[in-house]
Amino acid sequence: MLVYLLKRAATYLVMIFLTTSATYFLAVSTMRPTLLEQERTPRPSPEQVQANFASLGLDPTKNPIERYGDWLLGVVTRWDWGRSPNGSYVNAEFGDRVWVSTRLYITAMVLTILIGVALGVYSAARQYKFSDRIITGYSYLVYILPAPIGYFLVQLGAIKINEMAGSQIFFVTGISTVGIAPGFPAFLDLLAHYVVPTFALTIFGWQTFQIAQRQYLLDNVNADFVRTARAKGLTRNQAIRRHGLRVSFIPVAQSIAFHIPAVFTGAFFAEMIFAWPGIGLWSIQAITTADVNGTVMTVAFGSLVFAVGAILADLATSIVDPRVRVS
Repeated sequence: MLVYLLKRAATYLVMIFLTTSATYFLAVSTMRPTLLEQERTPRPSPEQVQANFASLGLDPTKNPIERYGDWLLGVVTRWDWGRSPNGSYVNAEFGDRVWVSTRLYITAMVLTILIGVALGVYSAARQYKFSDRIITGYSYLVYILPAPIGYFLVQLGAIKINEMAGSQIFFVTGISTVGIAPGFPAFLDLLAHYVVPTFALTIFGWQTFQIAQRQYLLDNVNADFVRTARAKGLTRNQAIRRHGLRVSFIPVAQSIAFHIPAVFTGAFFAEMIFAWPGIGLWSIQAITTADVNGTVMTVAFGSLVFAVGAILADLATSIVDPRVRVS
């Protein structure tokens, strides 16, 4: 097991290096932050722009290979991913935002997986009954509903409840209240800001797992091993839970592992609507502001999380499927 993990980790490290390097060359060759400087008022001279970017390690007069060498040396020797055109350090900006994204998504992700899989099993066991049609119909509806619209509707609903109550029950934006006292009051305030975005991410996120779990389970309901279990005296629901569920959960477990990178790197709509300054929103801002180093670090982080998800997918398969052995 350990040897296998080390081999997989080494392979993915090489892939991360190649992906990150290719992204750097693409970004440094296409992004022109100096052009954005010309829109400032008063407009700086070309000499001022060149001197400012040179002091930040973003000298536009150097060719891509020279800039890549300087950047890679800083990453390898000092773990310094460079600076943004606005002068901020990418390490610090990334560190703050990755923690924000983790706090926003971790609870919603766990609830999404648990509820989605549970509803998938429940609806499969009651195929074509009223409850199955309602649950599955909702999942397909959410599939075609754009996520920003769903988040916005939840936000409007929370605002309406606040108006009807005449007081602040739900917080619909931000991660904390300005001026809140540290300690237990700050903890309660943080939980209060969690409620609305976590609820929105959960009810508009479980449909993938519900539909997948239902479909895979239905594919195994009439399999020989399930019918044999029923012939030995188990009820239909008992045979599904004890035998059909484990086999049908294998592809779902793999999809769960690969779902993690998408959550951390792609859910910028939720961060934008609920005003949580996380990784997703930061990646969009880095591209729009021609931030080469910020863009590259976002891609490197996404590649790293994908690699971790791929290894978790292999481990999950080996755990739930006794026929698979990691070696």
